[in-house]
Amino acid sequence: MNEQETVSPRQMGVLFFAYMTGSSIINIPAPLIGKAENGAWLSILMSGGIGMGLLACILYLYRKYPHMSYVDYSRKLIGVWPTAILSVLPLPYMIHMLTGIVLDIGLFMRSSMMRETPVYAFSFPVLLLSALTVRAGIEVMARMFALILLLVIFFIGSVLLFVATDYNPAYLIPVMPDGIKPVLNGAFFTYGFPYAECFLFVMLLPFVRENSTGEVKRSMNAALILNIFTLCISTVCTIMIFGPLAGVKKYSLYEIARTIEVQEIISRIESVIGMSLISGSYMKTTITLYGVSLFVSQLCKLNDHRTIVMPLALIVFLYTLVGFESAQQWVDIISIVHPIWGSVAYVFPLILITVIALFKRKSGGSYR
Repeated sequence: MNEQETVSPRQMGVLFFAYMTGSSIINIPAPLIGKAENGAWLSILMSGGIGMGLLACILYLYRKYPHMSYVDYSRKLIGVWPTAILSVLPLPYMIHMLTGIVLDIGLFMRSSMMRETPVYAFSFPVLLLSALTVRAGIEVMARMFALILLLVIFFIGSVLLFVATDYNPAYLIPVMPDGIKPVLNGAFFTYGFPYAECFLFVMLLPFVRENSTGEVKRSMNAALILNIFTLCISTVCTIMIFGPLAGVKKYSLYEIARTIEVQEIISRIESVIGMSLISGSYMKTTITLYGVSLFVSQLCKLNDHRTIVMPLALIVFLYTLVGFESAQQWVDIISIVHPIWGSVAYVFPLILITVIALFKRKSGGSYR
């Protein structure tokens, strides 16, 4: 890596947690419960286990090539042209991811708060702010996101605590009323979003300070475990509040916040969930845009990835205008196409490169 910026292992763990949890904690519970019913938390555990396996591959490659990104060690392992051909798979998916994250903000705001406002009125400022943050650098991102993440967790945690007296644990039983199939369907959905997406950190890990491989492993694993726990808690709480209707509420945590009223002093605090969604999606947009700009710049052998940040943001903005016809079409894409596309674009190349690295190690290949 030619970049001079570095972050600590703990800061990288914060970025990873923000990336995995930022928008998913708001967007996952309702559709997941609609698919897996009371066993939604089991679906998260299943897909989270797959995510742990993918993270193990990422950390293995980082341990072997601590100063190289995915593009760098792919060229080392399989050559320049095979790397270029293999990179055809992840790049369109990264653009698709960016589009989806930004669209989530616009669709949420238009469906719940500002119904007459067009989606582009939200997607443009978010992309512009994310692009400016990317240009500021990963050190700025790590410091800023730590504070934003604390506020997001505080707001969501406060909402879940305020409604604690309304929880009905009986709604959690039976765990699998229709068998294992709905749970597997839910696991397929959450595997695609967010766990297959952890691939992006193959581009960011080289920014961790030197001689901290062990600390990186602990921080990244802790962040992923905390993410799984957080999604499970938010999903279980949603079921205990709404019961059979939990899968119908589109933005379940937002709907939970609307029910809060404490002695006519605290009420109508759903706006904090709206701010949490925007903040979480902004963090994930920024991290994804940073990874995409690195990916493209290294493939094209550019000296500075910041030169293409604004063009990439413009491409994503234009795609948000023409990439979908309706909100339901976008939901279908995320539920069905997204996990399959993620497997082909992210999981397959990652496992392939990991297997090649293992094979070369066993055959006595050199890493230096």
